[in-house]
Amino acid sequence: MTLNVRIQRPARLDMPFSHETSEEDVDRVLTFPPFSHMDPAKFPSHAPLREILLNDTRILRYRAGDIVVREGDYGNSAYFIMSGSVQVFLNLPKSILGRKEPRRKGLFNAIAQLWRNPTQPEERTLSPDTGVSRVKTRYDKAGNAHVFLQDLPVILGEYETNRIEVGDLFGEISALGRVARTATIVADQETELLEIRWQGLRRLRLFDQRLKEDIDARYRERNLKVHLLQTPLFQHLTLEQLEEVANQVEFQSYGDFDWYGPYKAIMSRSAAERLDHEPIIAEEGHYPNGLILIRSGFVRLSQQFGHGHRTLTYLGRGKIYGLEEIEHNWQSEARISLKHTLRAIGYVDILLVPTHVIESLVLPSLPSAQLRPLVPSNTRHVPVQRDREHERRIDPDFLEFLVDERFINGTSTMMINLDRCTGCDDCVRACATAHENNPRFTRHGKRDGKYLIANACMHCVDPVCLIGCPTGAIHREGFHGHVVIDDTTCVGCSTCANSCPYDNIQMVDIRDENGHLILDERTHAPILKATKCDLCVDQLGGPACQRACPHDALQRIDMSDLFSLSNGPN
Repeated sequence: MTLNVRIQRPARLDMPFSHETSEEDVDRVLTFPPFSHMDPAKFPSHAPLREILLNDTRILRYRAGDIVVREGDYGNSAYFIMSGSVQVFLNLPKSILGRKEPRRKGLFNAIAQLWRNPTQPEERTLSPDTGVSRVKTRYDKAGNAHVFLQDLPVILGEYETNRIEVGDLFGEISALGRVARTATIVADQETELLEIRWQGLRRLRLFDQRLKEDIDARYRERNLKVHLLQTPLFQHLTLEQLEEVANQVEFQSYGDFDWYGPYKAIMSRSAAERLDHEPIIAEEGHYPNGLILIRSGFVRLSQQFGHGHRTLTYLGRGKIYGLEEIEHNWQSEARISLKHTLRAIGYVDILLVPTHVIESLVLPSLPSAQLRPLVPSNTRHVPVQRDREHERRIDPDFLEFLVDERFINGTSTMMINLDRCTGCDDCVRACATAHENNPRFTRHGKRDGKYLIANACMHCVDPVCLIGCPTGAIHREGFHGHVVIDDTTCVGCSTCANSCPYDNIQMVDIRDENGHLILDERTHAPILKATKCDLCVDQLGGPACQRACPHDALQRIDMSDLFSLSNGPN
């Protein structure tokens, strides 16, 4: 008889941010405001203040010149200065940050790839630590990599900066919103920082009203009005009206920030069970209590169908929901309720503008030509901010597949029509030719009907692969926003490959021009590099895979563009 093994269910705090954070460290943190002003009694027994600080923070020590965060990088931590100070740089050149502008090959070099490419796999001509201007990597005693700027005094003299000193918090807006860092921050002396991972920052913000108000006030002051002005509905408002709207906006978050962790387990469940993991933001049949603006992430728009729900479309950053119902109710006494259900897919940040604010400030000042006609009272459909013409051309089951598998996250998803594909492998050979005989994708992946979503980097809207890269080697290229890897600063840690929920990043051994493995001189283990599709950023004409397909079976598609999706490889 087989004996069952019983263990205690693992909890989040079983995996602390750092095993080195001690009770003495927590005592020291609690001497600094705002932590010293926090009331432990307001924290629940399952998440006491000391436990949050013990398990969700770590103390990092930086030398002068060390880069703490880099403009354009993604991260899930905020930082509090315990000693020392840092300098804030805006718009540093990419060469200083250890990055290179993509350089396209000329016509001759593009053709010469056919005979000049090496015959050995993953051949490299540069060692891992060369070829980067003014940036170097060092390792601390724990083996952690730190990227630092050479000639910091010279750089400080060349570029305008702001200093942040002891007691200041920075990085919280990017951490909470999962948006790119807007500045490069560099230690200008021996500095101690308390790094607070997102989970802990959320709990501190949840149970300490003063911290929540401080973080929200920073966002209102620095970012909110800019965000509102990007929405046409608010562009006609006066500055005074815009300020009043901004003061009434509520910030809300739904879903799991680390959605990519349990993603694969959730995908193995039934459709109904998967919906249970998508928190409801607004529900069909309820009163519209506010206008919803999607700040980050994706939401599923669905409607009751039989005993379940059918996905109608998905909405991403910049889209709004609820305006049609609010506008109808403002113009008519025949009130209507919400006609669709809105669910968070993964992790979603929204801004909620209360209905009374829209009715009292926005709609009265809206030009009459922009007011929509009333919604017929007997209809179940409300013309949400959707592209209905192109949605009708997308099979509903295929749309469900794309949403369930999170392929909507891609800005350049590789879609192959298997009815057209003959398996000639011209796409793979073209990819190999464009990348020194090393293909950067595999022609297999998830399939729905005649469509295959290949294992190729999708250059996601929410690129979780970027989070945690110690050197910033994987980053968004500044000109086009593609997710690329700087081979010279990649240290082969595999963080990006482990984080990618689509298995689209591979770790490979690299070789010299003679085919010999390049080994770490300290450990004698093979040097690894992360590789993936770079959209042929240096090639004339863009992705070679798509251009090489003789049957137009393969296409790279921005999933937020329903026109491209509906006109894909049919």
